[in-house]
Amino acid sequence: MRRVGVLTAGGDCPGLNAVIRAFVRTAEAQYDWEILGILDGFEGLLIPDGTRPLTGDDVRGILTRGGTILGTSNRGNPFAVRSLVDGEERVTDQSAEVIARLKELEIGALVVIGGDGSMRIALRFQQLGVPIVGVPKTIDNDLAATDVTFGFDTAVATATDAIDRLRSTAEAHHRVMIVEVMGRDAGWIALEAGLAGGGDVILIPEIPFRVDRVARAIEQRSSRGRTFSIVVVAEGAFPVGGQPITQKRPGPDRFVRLGGVGVWLAEELAQRIRYEVRATVLGHVQRGGTPTAFDRVLATRLGCAAAWLVGQGDFGKMVAVRGAEIVPVAIEDCVRIPKLVPPAGDRVMTARHLGISFGD
Repeated sequence: MRRVGVLTAGGDCPGLNAVIRAFVRTAEAQYDWEILGILDGFEGLLIPDGTRPLTGDDVRGILTRGGTILGTSNRGNPFAVRSLVDGEERVTDQSAEVIARLKELEIGALVVIGGDGSMRIALRFQQLGVPIVGVPKTIDNDLAATDVTFGFDTAVATATDAIDRLRSTAEAHHRVMIVEVMGRDAGWIALEAGLAGGGDVILIPEIPFRVDRVARAIEQRSSRGRTFSIVVVAEGAFPVGGQPITQKRPGPDRFVRLGGVGVWLAEELAQRIRYEVRATVLGHVQRGGTPTAFDRVLATRLGCAAAWLVGQGDFGKMVAVRGAEIVPVAIEDCVRIPKLVPPAGDRVMTARHLGISFGD
């Protein structure tokens, strides 16, 4: 092994730089490798100047920085590269070009730091003979085979801080404050931030809700002298019999994004309750900023463990958290099914015992 490539793919996430730093420093201290950083996810392997060398000097001081010094992309799937030709969308498979580029660069192993979608791409390259080691990353905490992913703790802390701040203004103005957080398919952020922030209603994709029951929960609080309420809703939450709310955004990718359930719910509740309703969408603020101490330590441990796997030649694996330990798991086990919130799990039951409504 002479040269190892490392890339960050998918949505950005607090702690990515900590993984890069730990991997590079471990590689320098324990192995005699040259590290090539691949820019903007897998896309960096499809352009001429898509890589940069990484040394200890390059990663100095990045432990506390959000984002990723390598850049990232959640559109860069080499197996399905989308482009517009004469106004029509075309999809092409450029995986062979990626493999050729890896050989040209003499990259003997590739470390992929990413979430579910990135790991699916990594698995396909592994099956084509590319030596792959994965590192789990997502603020949604929905990647199977690992107890937790770095970035989640920071996202929950950010959402909790927002709830704390909105609580004071909700109480002052006797309003219902709706806080929309990220969570396309999994409601981990909404659930844990709602618990930590003392939310009164938590709405998650795993438990479809009824607007009338959300309104009833708010009115019941009012009958007990509570003149304000906090509703925490994941972006992928949806009413019984309905679908998640999406928005068609302008742009060449024609990509339909989730978003808008908070505003929609505010309009629906305004017709049913006597309180003024306001909606706040946290959006990408949950992805940015300095990672928490927990995420810094976790990301550092995972970066070191990834270097160890490469050194052992144990490819096709992802480093994962199991209990208190970091262990290797097969990448295919990570992407088989997403890790969703169990509707009868202890966190949901804890919330219900506290009187928190899920609108069901």
